[in-house]
Amino acid sequence: MNRPSRRPPGRRDNETEGTTVESASLAEPALGIQVEDKGLKKNAISFVSNIVIGVASTAPAYSLAATLGYIALVIGLGAHSPAVILVCFFPMAAIAAAYYYMNRADPDCGTTFSWMTRAMGPWAGWQGGWAIVVADVLVMPSLASVAGVYSFSLFGNSNPSTFDVTTVGIAWIVVMTVICYIGIEISARTQRLLLAMEFTTLVVFAVVALIKVYADHPAHSIQPSASWFNPFDISSISALNGGILLAVFIYWGWDSGVSVNEETEDPSTAPGRAAIVSTFVLVAIYLLVATAAQAFGGVHSLAANPGDVLAPLGKGVLGSPLDKLLVIAVLSSASASTQTTILPTARTTLSMARMKAIPSAFGNVHPRFLSPGFSTIWMGTVSTLVYVLLSVTSPVNLIGDAFTSLALTIAFYYGFTGFACVIFYRRELFKSVKNFIYIGVFPFFGGAVLTFVLVKAVLVYSKPHAGFAKPFLGIGSPIAIALASIILGIVFMFIQRFTTPEFFRRKPEVVDASVLAGAPAGRSS
Repeated sequence: MNRPSRRPPGRRDNETEGTTVESASLAEPALGIQVEDKGLKKNAISFVSNIVIGVASTAPAYSLAATLGYIALVIGLGAHSPAVILVCFFPMAAIAAAYYYMNRADPDCGTTFSWMTRAMGPWAGWQGGWAIVVADVLVMPSLASVAGVYSFSLFGNSNPSTFDVTTVGIAWIVVMTVICYIGIEISARTQRLLLAMEFTTLVVFAVVALIKVYADHPAHSIQPSASWFNPFDISSISALNGGILLAVFIYWGWDSGVSVNEETEDPSTAPGRAAIVSTFVLVAIYLLVATAAQAFGGVHSLAANPGDVLAPLGKGVLGSPLDKLLVIAVLSSASASTQTTILPTARTTLSMARMKAIPSAFGNVHPRFLSPGFSTIWMGTVSTLVYVLLSVTSPVNLIGDAFTSLALTIAFYYGFTGFACVIFYRRELFKSVKNFIYIGVFPFFGGAVLTFVLVKAVLVYSKPHAGFAKPFLGIGSPIAIALASIILGIVFMFIQRFTTPEFFRRKPEVVDASVLAGAPAGRSS
């Protein structure tokens, strides 16, 4: 079993301040953080499967269907939705760089929780872990609801009852929880199948739509223009900001691949590289589909169908019954994301429990399946309970507002992962131009942009009528949901602090210089 290093935090072997460290060789692994063997299945998934999990977690078809219309509705954006999608790619790619370097030093399945703890201390780290849990729990009702609605739509029922949708949505959560419980290998195989179906349909839709735009000139169609992709052509900063606030969501989830780092081949480098590749795959498919949808139906078509921009275009592009392929794409997208939302949460809570930041039961690993058994069942159960609660209380409004409030938690834990990278590597930033740019400038840029998104989201969603549901104590319901989550997290954190204080005595650390010397980090010799 890998054992944690006994060196004092921030101090390197045989080193005094200002002394140059001898580079590690490829034959002698770097002295990076030695991650505890938690009992998860080693080398269970490949680099390609890691990319698949990262991409599938964003639910590309569902994200586009549910978000592109709202971006088009932003006053002043016009036909520049592709430009907004492109702009959002850059901070996400920058944060992916932070994930790469943090995972290289500390390939722990707790990701942001573990990294913020090491760089910023236990209090910040705990909140980072809690933000991941909150984000994943809050998105599950929306994913389950979409899976339920599209399950009925697939068979011709376009107006199912709330009870029926909730029942089928719960069934999807149960099925995906069972798959995650059985093990990472079946999870990866399931993701490959679902993502292949989804991407094939999206590409076919986009290609056929663009061919028809140029060949047949359908009504309301417009041929793509280079200006669509130019953010400097957008009429106002306010319009760009409004679009970014919405578009951040469509990229969220690529970090799920990093959360299964301890189960991936070459855990210290492959998951980080997969995260970066995932962001490039996503921007490519998003730009292709967004351009095709806007070209075929025009901006008006997107704005007129904000809840689902793809289904109304399906018959015109693919004809009947092939338009059902888009229904299958969104259904497979939502169901795949349901599964890949459970995966990172279970591993985050597993890591938190092993560091004694939450009760030890969350640290249990199933002896046969080698999966986070208790954490997986807990995530599935809590997601079901929250889904039922929101459905009973207000099936559309509160589920929509819980979804909206995700902008805050996403921006928080992505942004602070970027800052954690800069802080953790601070002694290495000025040793080379590459270090300064890739480990300093890029992560800090990503963190700064997402902090801006966080502040902007608070200002926008705190307005009394910003949400679908009624305001609470004069503030918009999305902010009310976020505040309730924060308060609940603080209460849990202080309970843990007084019952098991060991975790909260940890001190911030800095990276071992040998991590950047070329040899993989996080392995024992």
